[in-house]
Amino acid sequence: MAQTEADQDQAESREQLSRWLEDVLGCSEVVLEKQRRWRPVWRASAQQNGVKRDFLLKGDRTWPTHPYPLAYEMRMQRALHENGIPIPAILGMCDQPNTIVMEWIEGGRDPGLVQEAIESASVMTEDRWAASLRYMEVLADIHSLPSQAFIEGGAHLPQGAREIALHNFERFHAMTVEQGITDPLLEFCARWLHRNYPRHRESISFVTGDCGQFLSDGTQVTGILDVEIGHLGDPMRDLACFRGRHPIENMGDVAALFRHYETAIGVPLDFDAIAYHTVSFLAEAIYGPLFGMHEKGRGGDWVEAAVQVSMIGRRCMEALAEILGVALDDIALPPPAAVDQNDLALHKLQAEIERLPESGSLQGWQRNILASIPHYLRNQLRYRDWLREEDGKDVEALLGTAYADAAAGEAALMRFIEKSTPADHAALTRFFHRRMLRQCLVIAGPDAPADHLVLVPMEPLLRG
Repeated sequence: MAQTEADQDQAESREQLSRWLEDVLGCSEVVLEKQRRWRPVWRASAQQNGVKRDFLLKGDRTWPTHPYPLAYEMRMQRALHENGIPIPAILGMCDQPNTIVMEWIEGGRDPGLVQEAIESASVMTEDRWAASLRYMEVLADIHSLPSQAFIEGGAHLPQGAREIALHNFERFHAMTVEQGITDPLLEFCARWLHRNYPRHRESISFVTGDCGQFLSDGTQVTGILDVEIGHLGDPMRDLACFRGRHPIENMGDVAALFRHYETAIGVPLDFDAIAYHTVSFLAEAIYGPLFGMHEKGRGGDWVEAAVQVSMIGRRCMEALAEILGVALDDIALPPPAAVDQNDLALHKLQAEIERLPESGSLQGWQRNILASIPHYLRNQLRYRDWLREEDGKDVEALLGTAYADAAAGEAALMRFIEKSTPADHAALTRFFHRRMLRQCLVIAGPDAPADHLVLVPMEPLLRG
């Protein structure tokens, strides 16, 4: 069978990475296994000095998902490791393809992707809970580190309460201009966050950016993961991540974890700041998948991106509604439209993709990602008219004008947001929650259980 372009590209990457491991680390008998991730991630096994060793190789994302370069991630991780934090040691960086090479650490419970969480829900065992408590102590250690090592690695030192709260979000939001992709929900979030940042917060720590990702073995934390968006900011930001992640990944008793962190750090928690940063964290989490939905290059996971935009957007509005004291609507999914020729065509396409043979460039999980696209579109097709009609009604109720053309309605919505005042926040929160909830209902489908992860609501912030 002739090699495809994808086969050739992957073979070239394997050859380049293997050669780097051989030339720089003195490895032999290198075997590379690509992992299921949005970006190129490899597990490498090799002989080094007569001993079998494993390595983790992390490459550049295939489309812009956050505003920090790969070398920045490497420097932040190295600074943490050199300060005694359990995180994989950096062994070097391959420049072609651009890839961080680090030690492999054993342990379980990599949170992975939303689709993986739906396929196999995480369970909080007694050992994992003990490790989670230990992780909060590690987090307190991270937040207690001096900032200088991170500044030397390229982290920005924010000045004043406004910049402490917003500089990371503003870097994400600037990407909408760079990518030429705007989104009304994110424009609304940007205005709310700028108006309501915690003006009393002056604490600065290195924050992991996407907190709660760690591996454990028994009761021990073997290593924390993914500090690619780590930055200097308010330590309450990291705690907000726990609320945002749970229970998509089961983090356990979040309130108890917060109390344990408070004891470890020796400083009272600021629950108002946690609430604010929950909205900020969830808003930032939308940018990458939003850009991914517009990406046409090889690889990625389009359905994962679409699911995240809807699910995270809904949860972001729920976190905001809690702050505003806004009651949100429940919506029921109507019966689907009858199967038509388009549905049959998509069903056929899905079946054919699922029958594609595996190869070096098309592993089983990659084939499933491709097959998930027609499956997703079949659900969208069955509810297309309902989604359009309900959204049109909500736009008319919010703006006072009906728009036959959906694009004209979106343009008018953006103009409304640009001129909005705090008096409009409640109505906009309800509007976007309804929009995102409808999408989540369609993604979950008509027979979805009430506890489907795409539908699970934000848990309230328990104070004290």
